Amino acid sequence: MAVKTVQYKQHTFSISYEILNPSARHDIIFLHGWGSHKNLMKHAFGTHLGNFRHIYIDLPGFGNSTCNMALTTEDYATILESFITMIDATKAIILGHSFGGKVATLLQPDLLVLVGSAGILVPKPFKIRAKIFLFKLLKFSGLTSLRRFFVAPDAQGLSEPMYETFKRVVNEDFTESFRAFKGRALLCFGRQDTATPLWTAYKIAELIPGSEVVEFDGDHYFFLEQGGSVAKEIEKVVLKSLEH
Repeated sequence: MAVKTVQYKQHTFSISYEILNPSARHDIIFLHGWGSHKNLMKHAFGTHLGNFRHIYIDLPGFGNSTCNMALTTEDYATILESFITMIDATKAIILGHSFGGKVATLLQPDLLVLVGSAGILVPKPFKIRAKIFLFKLLKFSGLTSLRRFFVAPDAQGLSEPMYETFKRVVNEDFTESFRAFKGRALLCFGRQDTATPLWTAYKIAELIPGSEVVEFDGDHYFFLEQGGSVAKEIEKVVLKSLEH
């Protein structure tokens, strides 16, 4: 594990990362999802894609990376742009899971690999909508001390800056960001995923011309057991691009 310091908006971010296959010629950057860390991605892909230099990054505020200010997804992308330049890496391939998929999209890599990516708004179940309504009612009544009973699982235990960040990024509509992406895209989604349902992959595919959807059995974390299969799909796309 290594750490680089990035300055952004008068704040200092310590970015923790790890590089595998350091002598490989081509880079692939891995970005984890909300509430996760680089080791989860390394567990899934560390033994695959041996012809690439793997760069695993803890996003600010997660794993061993620091964050002491509220951020937007655009802020995350800007910080990572600086970091990528700092370690002399390329944006040939960036793989992003869930929230990491949104950050990866903004980084405009040559090949974007979205694994169960967030970014398409999914209608909330009635139970969640009722919970939000009740919380707003209690807030209006001044009973904010009951807030802890209504906080989403992804927001529990967060520092104040990270909770503010969560509120900013959780319900983003990334339609225009996907439409603005100019490179090639491979969309790997789980058929049983309820966080980023399979239909959202096809919605993203409509927005990114020439993108390809590959379906896998499994939920939001299907790649943990099928990292090798995802890796093979990446290799297929890379091979196709070399043939052309």
